[in-house]
Amino acid sequence: MANTVGASEILRPSTSNNSKSFADKKYLWLGLIAASLFLLIGALIYVSIRNRFFRTCTQRLKQKKDDLDAEKLMLRRFQMEELVKATNNFSRGCLIGSGAFGNVYVGTFDVEGTLAIKKARADSYTSTDEFRNEVKLLSRVKHRNLVGLVGYCEEEGPKEAQVLVYEYVHNGSLLEYIVGRGGRFLTWRQRVNIAIGAAKGIAHLHEGINPSIIHRDIKPSNILVGEGFEAKVSDFGLVKSGPIGDQSHVSSQIKGTPGYLDPAYCSSLHLSPFSDVYSFGVILLQLIAARPAVDTAKNGSNYHIIQWARPSLEKGSVEDILDANLLLEPCNMEVMLKMGQLGLRCVVKVPKQRPTMTQVWQELEAALHVADTYIPKHPIKHRSIGVSHGSMAEQDDSEIGVEFQRFHVDMDTDHSASLRCLDSSAVSIEIDKVTSRGIRQQMSISMDEELSIPRD
Repeated sequence: MANTVGASEILRPSTSNNSKSFADKKYLWLGLIAASLFLLIGALIYVSIRNRFFRTCTQRLKQKKDDLDAEKLMLRRFQMEELVKATNNFSRGCLIGSGAFGNVYVGTFDVEGTLAIKKARADSYTSTDEFRNEVKLLSRVKHRNLVGLVGYCEEEGPKEAQVLVYEYVHNGSLLEYIVGRGGRFLTWRQRVNIAIGAAKGIAHLHEGINPSIIHRDIKPSNILVGEGFEAKVSDFGLVKSGPIGDQSHVSSQIKGTPGYLDPAYCSSLHLSPFSDVYSFGVILLQLIAARPAVDTAKNGSNYHIIQWARPSLEKGSVEDILDANLLLEPCNMEVMLKMGQLGLRCVVKVPKQRPTMTQVWQELEAALHVADTYIPKHPIKHRSIGVSHGSMAEQDDSEIGVEFQRFHVDMDTDHSASLRCLDSSAVSIEIDKVTSRGIRQQMSISMDEELSIPRD
């Protein structure tokens, strides 16, 4: 009995020690698990912070990389405050143009002088990258017959703004001369020189830049007239990087101006430099006839200038469609005919059968060179031209200068007000010998009374 009690007393401390050891192990495992969870959570937090940090750094580096480097692009980055001051807070008095892209203002700066400021609408660009890509694209356009990009303004946040700043061309657009706004009109030589300059500018977009650029909106209002009556192609709001080689660019959306849009592009959605050639061909016809691209007839149908001019040009009778203003002074009919026939070649149905813009300006220059160097074997006899219901009567005049007394244009009031040279059935011209000054005065009064042309 004593032995049993003794053994029990001996075993009791051992059991107590085992329980204590088990409890210690339990707490140790709990501690290890808690530490592991803590480390795991810490590791997750660390990885998350690190990834966010690297993502932020990457975005900042990418943004910094994508940011426009004005100095590298050789452009000036304007501040919005400068533009507000230059345009009197974008006042209507400074507004000189408006379109789907946005408004164009004229602004005066202390250093740069007068510039054209094109302020984009809120939906003009789908993203900031699109605006920046356009700036980079336009910064490569450097040619005397292209309106140059001077700088830009890009601001984010509540005062978000995307503005392009161009050089300002003082003499307005070719459209103003075609419709005779403000009594303006061009001599035959000025028309040819403007056509040559504009063709050179567009050719530079097609062939002088890599990758090439397709303008997509060639029209008279986008050809500006410089101080020396040189052409400057403007408004690159619809420019598109051209295809490589002999390929065409597939466009998902047709863009351009009705009357100047290439039918082949509209039907196939395949855009190529020849689409610009088509538009320029229409302008060549307008330079000859001073007529809108599309005229609405009395029955409501649209009558394109190509349909109207083709019969006369194909039979070599450019005088039938000639702008009446060109009859006020000597005009080289051969060069005008050459320009008209070249215009028809530019608008043929198959794009690849059209001339390139380089071929266009080269042919125009060659025609002008021939006109300048041609020395007739016999004295030149000036012509007094009478036009009545589409017929042309030519009379020899031995006097050196042909002067006119009356130049009366009977206009059908139902015709478009922007017509300068009307359908042959609507024109009646009487010519006598008198001073040309009298005729210009009477012509100016007649046009002011009969033409009221709204500004586009």
